[in-house]
Amino acid sequence: MFQTIDHFLQSWAYEAAATQKLLNHLTDESLHQAITPENWTLGRVAWHTVTAIRIITSNTNLAFEAPAKDFPVPTSARFIADGYHQASEAFVEAIQSQWTDKTMTETIEFIGQQMPNGSLLLFLLQHQSHHRGQMTVLMRQAGLSVPGIYGPAKEEWAQFGLEAPQM
Repeated sequence: MFQTIDHFLQSWAYEAAATQKLLNHLTDESLHQAITPENWTLGRVAWHTVTAIRIITSNTNLAFEAPAKDFPVPTSARFIADGYHQASEAFVEAIQSQWTDKTMTETIEFIGQQMPNGSLLLFLLQHQSHHRGQMTVLMRQAGLSVPGIYGPAKEEWAQFGLEAPQM
Protein backbone atom coordinates (compact mmCIF):
# COMPACT_ATOMS: atom_id res chain seq x y z
CA MET A 1 0.00 0.00 0.00
CA PHE A 2 1.24 3.47 -0.83
CA GLN A 3 1.39 5.78 2.19
CA THR A 4 2.23 9.04 0.43
CA ILE A 5 1.27 10.77 -2.80
CA ASP A 6 4.94 11.37 -3.60
CA HIS A 7 5.86 7.71 -3.24
CA PHE A 8 3.02 6.69 -5.53
CA LEU A 9 3.84 9.35 -8.12
CA GLN A 10 7.50 8.28 -8.21
CA SER A 11 6.39 4.70 -8.90
CA TRP A 12 3.74 5.78 -11.39
CA ALA A 13 6.25 7.89 -13.34
CA TYR A 14 8.43 4.85 -14.05
CA GLU A 15 5.58 2.41 -14.66
CA ALA A 16 3.61 4.81 -16.88
CA ALA A 17 6.73 5.51 -18.95
CA ALA A 18 7.23 1.74 -19.36
CA THR A 19 3.62 1.27 -20.47
CA GLN A 20 3.88 4.23 -22.85
CA LYS A 21 7.06 2.77 -24.33
CA LEU A 22 5.24 -0.48 -25.14
CA LEU A 23 2.18 1.26 -26.55
CA ASN A 24 4.39 3.43 -28.77
CA HIS A 25 5.75 0.26 -30.43
CA LEU A 26 2.33 -1.01 -31.53
CA THR A 27 1.20 -0.83 -35.14
CA ASP A 28 -2.33 -0.77 -36.50
CA GLU A 29 -1.78 -4.25 -37.95
CA SER A 30 -0.48 -5.67 -34.66
CA LEU A 31 -3.68 -4.75 -32.82
CA HIS A 32 -5.37 -7.84 -34.29
CA GLN A 33 -2.82 -10.28 -32.81
CA ALA A 34 -4.45 -12.86 -30.52
CA ILE A 35 -3.35 -16.11 -28.92
CA THR A 36 -6.68 -17.71 -29.86
CA PRO A 37 -9.97 -16.38 -31.24
CA GLU A 38 -11.45 -16.75 -27.73
CA ASN A 39 -8.89 -14.44 -26.12
CA TRP A 40 -8.39 -10.70 -26.21
CA THR A 41 -6.36 -9.24 -29.03
CA LEU A 42 -3.30 -7.09 -28.47
CA GLY A 43 -5.42 -4.06 -29.28
CA ARG A 44 -8.04 -5.08 -26.72
CA VAL A 45 -5.43 -5.53 -23.99
CA ALA A 46 -3.75 -2.24 -24.91
CA TRP A 47 -7.03 -0.28 -24.92
CA HIS A 48 -8.07 -1.92 -21.65
CA THR A 49 -4.81 -0.70 -20.13
CA VAL A 50 -5.76 2.84 -21.17
CA THR A 51 -9.33 2.70 -19.86
CA ALA A 52 -8.41 0.87 -16.65
CA ILE A 53 -6.94 4.06 -15.21
CA ARG A 54 -10.41 5.60 -15.08
CA ILE A 55 -12.32 2.37 -14.48
CA ILE A 56 -10.24 1.30 -11.47
CA THR A 57 -10.38 4.76 -9.88
CA SER A 58 -14.08 5.33 -10.61
CA ASN A 59 -15.20 4.67 -7.01
CA THR A 60 -12.80 7.27 -5.65
CA ASN A 61 -13.51 10.98 -5.47
CA LEU A 62 -10.91 11.72 -8.18
CA ALA A 63 -12.31 13.80 -11.02
CA PHE A 64 -10.44 13.67 -14.33
CA GLU A 65 -11.11 13.10 -18.00
CA ALA A 66 -10.04 9.75 -19.38
CA PRO A 67 -11.65 7.04 -21.51
CA ALA A 68 -13.68 4.61 -19.41
CA LYS A 69 -15.25 2.35 -22.06
CA ASP A 70 -12.91 -0.42 -23.12
CA PHE A 71 -15.05 -1.63 -25.99
CA PRO A 72 -15.12 -1.14 -28.91
CA VAL A 73 -11.38 -1.16 -29.42
CA PRO A 74 -9.91 1.66 -31.51
CA THR A 75 -8.27 0.58 -34.77
CA SER A 76 -5.42 3.07 -34.50
CA ALA A 77 -2.34 2.20 -32.47
CA ARG A 78 -1.44 5.90 -32.31
CA PHE A 79 -4.88 6.70 -30.88
CA ILE A 80 -4.38 4.08 -28.15
CA ALA A 81 -0.88 5.35 -27.29
CA ASP A 82 -2.07 8.97 -27.26
CA GLY A 83 -5.10 7.99 -25.16
CA TYR A 84 -2.83 6.42 -22.56
CA HIS A 85 -0.64 9.52 -22.43
CA GLN A 86 -3.68 11.77 -21.95
CA ALA A 87 -5.28 9.51 -19.33
CA SER A 88 -2.05 9.16 -17.37
CA GLU A 89 -1.37 12.92 -17.39
CA ALA A 90 -4.94 13.72 -16.29
CA PHE A 91 -4.75 11.07 -13.56
CA VAL A 92 -1.47 12.43 -12.19
CA GLU A 93 -2.83 15.98 -12.22
CA ALA A 94 -5.94 14.81 -10.34
CA ILE A 95 -3.89 12.97 -7.69
CA GLN A 96 -1.63 16.00 -7.19
CA SER A 97 -4.44 18.52 -6.95
CA GLN A 98 -7.23 16.54 -5.27
CA TRP A 99 -5.59 14.16 -2.80
CA THR A 100 -3.30 14.45 0.19
CA ASP A 101 -1.27 11.83 2.01
CA LYS A 102 -4.24 11.42 4.36
CA THR A 103 -6.41 10.40 1.40
CA MET A 104 -4.23 7.32 0.93
CA THR A 105 -5.69 5.73 4.08
CA GLU A 106 -9.33 6.54 3.26
CA THR A 107 -11.29 3.43 2.34
CA ILE A 108 -13.47 2.84 -0.72
CA GLU A 109 -15.33 -0.18 -2.07
CA PHE A 110 -13.58 -1.94 -4.91
CA ILE A 111 -14.73 -5.22 -6.46
CA GLY A 112 -16.90 -6.01 -3.45
CA GLN A 113 -14.32 -5.27 -0.77
CA GLN A 114 -13.24 -2.32 1.32
CA MET A 115 -9.81 -1.04 0.30
CA PRO A 116 -7.66 1.97 1.26
CA ASN A 117 -6.91 4.31 -1.64
CA GLY A 118 -3.19 3.56 -1.22
CA SER A 119 -3.91 -0.13 -1.85
CA LEU A 120 -6.11 0.71 -4.82
CA LEU A 121 -3.22 2.62 -6.38
CA LEU A 122 -0.93 -0.37 -5.84
CA PHE A 123 -3.57 -2.57 -7.49
CA LEU A 124 -3.67 -0.17 -10.46
CA LEU A 125 0.10 -0.43 -10.90
CA GLN A 126 0.05 -4.22 -10.63
CA HIS A 127 -2.89 -4.47 -13.04
CA GLN A 128 -1.03 -2.36 -15.57
CA SER A 129 2.13 -4.45 -15.16
CA HIS A 130 0.12 -7.66 -15.62
CA HIS A 131 -1.29 -6.41 -18.92
CA ARG A 132 2.13 -5.19 -20.09
CA GLY A 133 3.33 -8.77 -19.75
CA GLN A 134 0.46 -9.98 -21.90
CA MET A 135 1.18 -7.30 -24.46
CA THR A 136 4.86 -8.23 -24.76
CA VAL A 137 3.98 -11.84 -25.64
CA LEU A 138 1.42 -10.72 -28.22
CA MET A 139 3.88 -8.16 -29.60
CA ARG A 140 6.48 -10.89 -30.14
CA GLN A 141 3.87 -13.04 -31.88
CA ALA A 142 2.99 -10.07 -34.10
CA GLY A 143 6.66 -9.71 -35.07
CA LEU A 144 7.23 -6.44 -33.21
CA SER A 145 10.33 -5.59 -31.24
CA VAL A 146 9.73 -5.32 -27.53
CA PRO A 147 11.46 -2.63 -25.51
CA GLY A 148 13.04 -3.59 -22.22
CA ILE A 149 11.13 -2.63 -19.10
CA TYR A 150 12.94 -4.05 -16.06
CA GLY A 151 16.08 -4.90 -17.98
CA PRO A 152 17.14 -5.16 -21.59
CA ALA A 153 15.00 -6.97 -24.14
CA LYS A 154 16.83 -9.48 -26.31
CA GLU A 155 17.46 -6.83 -28.99
CA GLU A 156 18.93 -4.37 -26.47
CA TRP A 157 21.79 -6.31 -24.87
CA ALA A 158 24.29 -5.08 -27.47
CA GLN A 159 23.57 -1.47 -26.46
CA PHE A 160 25.07 -2.35 -23.07
CA GLY A 161 28.09 -4.03 -24.64
CA LEU A 162 26.75 -7.44 -23.59
CA GLU A 163 25.86 -10.61 -25.38
CA ALA A 164 22.20 -11.58 -25.26
CA PRO A 165 21.43 -14.71 -23.22
CA GLN A 166 21.29 -17.86 -25.31
CA MET A 167 17.92 -19.13 -26.44
